[in-house]
Parts: sequence; C-alpha cells; structure tokens
Amino acid sequence: MTATRAALAARATRAPRPAWMEKPRPLTQAAKALALVTVVLLVCVPFLVILSTSLASTDEVVANGGWVLWPQDPTLKAYRDILDGGIVTHALGVSAGVTVIGTLLSLACTIGLAYALSRPGTFGRKPVLLLVLFTFLFPPGMIPSFLLVKGLGLLDTYASLVLPVLINVFNLVVLRGFFQSVPEELYEAARLDGAGEWRVLVSIVLPLSKAALAVVGLFYAVAYWNSWFYASLYLESDHWPLQQVLRTYVVAGSGLTDITTGEGTVTAPQTVQMAVLVIATVPILLVYPFLQKYFTKGVLTGAIKS
Repeated sequence: MTATRAALAARATRAPRPAWMEKPRPLTQAAKALALVTVVLLVCVPFLVILSTSLASTDEVVANGGWVLWPQDPTLKAYRDILDGGIVTHALGVSAGVTVIGTLLSLACTIGLAYALSRPGTFGRKPVLLLVLFTFLFPPGMIPSFLLVKGLGLLDTYASLVLPVLINVFNLVVLRGFFQSVPEELYEAARLDGAGEWRVLVSIVLPLSKAALAVVGLFYAVAYWNSWFYASLYLESDHWPLQQVLRTYVVAGSGLTDITTGEGTVTAPQTVQMAVLVIATVPILLVYPFLQKYFTKGVLTGAIKS
C-alpha cells in the first residue's frame, strides 16, 4: 500500500503542469513587454500630441506643419481665447448640467424599474421585461424619435437630451441581474422586521449594489457627456453642449475665425481644436480612475446573474 502511494506521488510529480502555470521563458517575457510598450505608446502618443499642440504657440504650430510633439514655449493662450469667447464656456456648462441631472434621473428610473423587474411577485413583470428587451433589439429610428420629441413639445429644450434616452436597456439588465444576486434570505429577514419594498431597496439592496451603481452611473455620465447627435437634431446652436461645439470646431472647421488673440490675430486652428478637445476629455479622465475598481465586479456580476 505504501509503495502504491509512493508510485502515485512520483507520477504526480512527473506530470507536466498546465501551460498557464508554467514560468514564462525570457523570450516570451520580452515579447510581452514589447507588446505592452507598443500598445502604451499607441495610446499615449496621440494624447501627448493633442495636449502639446494645444499648448504650443501659433508660430510653432505653423512651423511644424500643424502638429507639435513637445512645445518649446508652452502657453495657455488658446485656452484663454476659447474660454473668453463665451461659446465654449456656455457649452461646457450645458454639458455639465445635462450630465449631472441626466445621470441622476437615469439612475433613479433605472434602479426603480430594475428592482421591480427583479422581484418575482411584481405584477406584469414578464410582459414589461419582454417589452424592454424588444426596444433593445429593435430601437426606434431617427425620424420617429424626432416626431415624438416634436409632438411632446421638447424641441430646443434640454429635456430632449435626457428624456428620450432616460433608461438604457443594457444598464437596466445589469442592475436587474445584480439585484437578483442579493440573497433571498436578506429580503425575508427585512420583511419579518416589517420593512416595506422601499425600505428594503434603500437599506439593503442599494448598499450591497455600490459596485453596479458606480459602473452604471459612469456609463450614463459618459453617454450624456459625449452625446452630440441628439443635440444636432433637437437644439439650436445657442444651446449646444460641448461635444457638438467640439464637432463644429474639429470636423466642420467653422467658428475658428471668431477666436482671436488680444492683438486681433487669429489663433492657429489646430491649437484651438486641440484645446477644445482637451477640455472635452479631461473631466471624464478625472472621474474614471475613482470608479475603475468597480468595473469588473459590477459588470461581471450583473451579466453572469442575468
């Protein structure tokens, strides 16, 4: 018996380990490091060019053919010019307001509907869920959406940027799956203590769903912040958010001649474009690192459970 055990132990020792448990060879490690450095450069160099061009002087931008990798004499003139003009400042306020208010409203409505669809005893749960999923598979077209917004009297109002996209089906499914992952024993214990549905949601479900709420909230915030298409359909130019102004500057090229320095000379178009692009990108970059740790837990838990 002892000999048999010794033979099995020796055979187990000689058995090859799985490929993912083997220590990588030096050549493999070097290849991975090279691939990682290449990807980092491909991602970071464009951002560096954008930031450097926005900080470069007009003469330096012209001398380098429109793009600057590292400015010799950094200046904030382009930022002062576009912010003093009032157009970008107003658009920045519009985007911030729509993002904050829209994210809060979308989170509130998504949480309420997701919680109702996650509870087995909700009246009409399955028909409503099928209706919601149907809109995900067959979204409305541009013309029906425009006619609906027009019929509701929402044209040229900021509500037209929020109400048509108030609930995102993907975010709803993620939250519903996360709510379903909460142990049923917690619901039963809360009801034995006399808690109603609102109390259960606020005191038990939401505190346990911080990861999913952070992910969904960031999804909504990024969507509202980056939205420009609906603004081009529903709003006049005086009410445009930042992304639509950015598109006008970068793609259409209009509005650049209105931005002048104190001496009356027009700032280099590339400098203005990159400065607006930096202003439109930095807020999301500042928020994302604080919520990144919730991404894996929040999305995977909701997706697997659903």
